[in-house]
Amino acid sequence: MFLSVTEDLVRRRAEHNNCEIFSLEEISLHQQEIEKLEYLDKWCRDLKILYLQNNLIPKLENVGKLKKLEYLNVALNNIERIENLEGCEELKKLDLTANFIGELSSIETLKYNIHLKELFLVGNPCTEFEGYRQFVVATLHQLKCLDSKEIERSERIQALQNYPEVKQKIREQEQAYLLKRAREKEEAQRRMQERKEKKQNQMESEHGFNRLWNDKENHQAEGDGEQEMWRTVEDDEEDRRFWEELTPYTPESRLETHRYIEEKRRAKDNIRESKKREKSPWRLVTADGKVLNVNVPKLHFSLKDDEENNQIILDLAVYRHLDTSLLDVDVQPTYVRVLVKGKPFQFVLPEEVKPDSSSAKRSQTTGHLVVSMPKVFSIPGDIQKPTAQSWTACLSRDQVTSRVEKLEVDPSKYSFPDVTKIIQEKERTGQGPVSLQPKRITETKKSYVDFENNEDVPPLI
Repeated sequence: MFLSVTEDLVRRRAEHNNCEIFSLEEISLHQQEIEKLEYLDKWCRDLKILYLQNNLIPKLENVGKLKKLEYLNVALNNIERIENLEGCEELKKLDLTANFIGELSSIETLKYNIHLKELFLVGNPCTEFEGYRQFVVATLHQLKCLDSKEIERSERIQALQNYPEVKQKIREQEQAYLLKRAREKEEAQRRMQERKEKKQNQMESEHGFNRLWNDKENHQAEGDGEQEMWRTVEDDEEDRRFWEELTPYTPESRLETHRYIEEKRRAKDNIRESKKREKSPWRLVTADGKVLNVNVPKLHFSLKDDEENNQIILDLAVYRHLDTSLLDVDVQPTYVRVLVKGKPFQFVLPEEVKPDSSSAKRSQTTGHLVVSMPKVFSIPGDIQKPTAQSWTACLSRDQVTSRVEKLEVDPSKYSFPDVTKIIQEKERTGQGPVSLQPKRITETKKSYVDFENNEDVPPLI
């Protein structure tokens, strides 16, 4: 299976260009495990800079139509020869560091890239050939710098003088290298076949081991533990053999190493996923229907009995930056349940509440989840504090009736006071306690016979 360049990958890497790829001038596709280079010459015709280092590309292809391309970096790949770059008319810099180029004569295809000034071939097998630098300098007249070293005029003149002899030596060394590469490919093919057969035998033995332990139903738990231990030991032994085995540094060995690492990673991911699927669900209700208190997300919380508003308030310390869409609140008459990213928090309430009248809100400062749940039964008036607005709002129906009866007035017994009897009322004996009423002293007026009333004199007070 080849991993090629996809449109989604290119768009994700084109964020600096608003994910538009038709006008893209620079893109970095390094360390993407790309094994096949395609589509870029159709999607990104205006590319000037292309980074493809540290991938698994075995061949330069599908970039010849990038006429505006100025810099191509394909270092740390599996390229074995230089080809298909004639159409890159504006190419100025080419980096082929640490590849597997052994066919040095393939650089002759770069003669048509007249603007090419810098070339990097360090780390390739061809750099070990005798006369390597002289051959490259004499072949590519337009080059100004090779492997970060500037080409002087005297060096070029000398390379051109010895070009026929150097070229002959390069051809002989190329032939020897190609024979060596043929043997390496055969060896890699044989080693791959042996590893494939060994893997198949290992899978068959593992299947037999599983069947053996499955037959022992009474020791199933112990069998699972033994099986897991056996697999771990086998994996460790396989890893040790793989990394200690001496292998030549070739495109095949590099690709094999990558495949091995990827296979191990997928195996670990599969084991992790299977453990997640096998994990038993959280127990929220017992077999007899009893609701349990559960706090799987391990959040701090507080439960407040708001007597004034006759409700119960749950304050759950949810993570401040958690999106509200990841919360699911379910209020029942006897309990409240909150799912935080799928993990349940459940609490049994001390009193029955009204689910339809309940509400849930998030705090904008702390992020806490506040659930308000009105109670079904109201609190008696003698416990609840009365408000200044209405006394009857704090009393029950019987209490209101009894209070009204005590405050009733019989109009037949009491009427508007008679003003004419005010003086007579003062002369009466008080209705209060006897000890608190002063004794009234009545004096008899003396009449004087000789008394003469003079109207001009005012009366005495």
